[in-house]
Amino acid sequence: MHISESIITRTWEFGETDLLVSFFTVDRGRLKGVAKGARKSTRRFANCLDSFCLTRLEYERKSGRDLYFLNSGKLIHGFPELRADFHALSLASYMIELTETLFPPGVSEPRMFDLLKDAFIALSGRIGRDELRIFFEAKALALGGYGINFERCCECGRLYAGEGRAVFKHSKGGIACLRCEKESARLPGLNPDTAKGLDQIQTTPLDDAQKVTLTDGMIEEMKRVLRQHLRYSLGKELKTTRYLA
Repeated sequence: MHISESIITRTWEFGETDLLVSFFTVDRGRLKGVAKGARKSTRRFANCLDSFCLTRLEYERKSGRDLYFLNSGKLIHGFPELRADFHALSLASYMIELTETLFPPGVSEPRMFDLLKDAFIALSGRIGRDELRIFFEAKALALGGYGINFERCCECGRLYAGEGRAVFKHSKGGIACLRCEKESARLPGLNPDTAKGLDQIQTTPLDDAQKVTLTDGMIEEMKRVLRQHLRYSLGKELKTTRYLA
């Protein structure tokens, strides 16, 4: 028997009274389990199996299968604000899909769990959603092994001192100096403050990352860089992206 702090990512009706639940745990990664009778009786799962809920789940593995049996759950935080607003719902759903894409079932990453939980808390508050999306994407990619290298030019190897504009090369996952590349729609540029800010965001906890002051110009540059970096690193466009426009 295991007990884990978990974030409910998806649920499906399963049989007449059961629910099939996908949940992201702090200690065991993403798992899937059956909550027997959850649609008929709420005693063991009182208001804790909705998407985005932070729940303490008690579960055990079914013999010989990758499916778990959910015994009970206790709600820690329901995040009702995420379901009351379409834009918050869309961004939370996008965060879930990005998490699931970066971390396959059974891959444990407590820092990603904390990032997702903290992002839901921030999304329920007053933080700007453009900024929060940037914070989440940059940190999630770094945790998934796709951090952007801001240390040196990815072509000539010259150290980047943060004193001039740089060019992002998605094929190299890093920046190039203006001696090696020119800015274009395919190779977006970053001013020194943008490069420094994005590097700080991807390498610090979310609470510290939120202290980075972003101008409108920095936000637009970061969005262009992260859009290209995500598409190239993941090899696809996430389905939930369409709802974020």
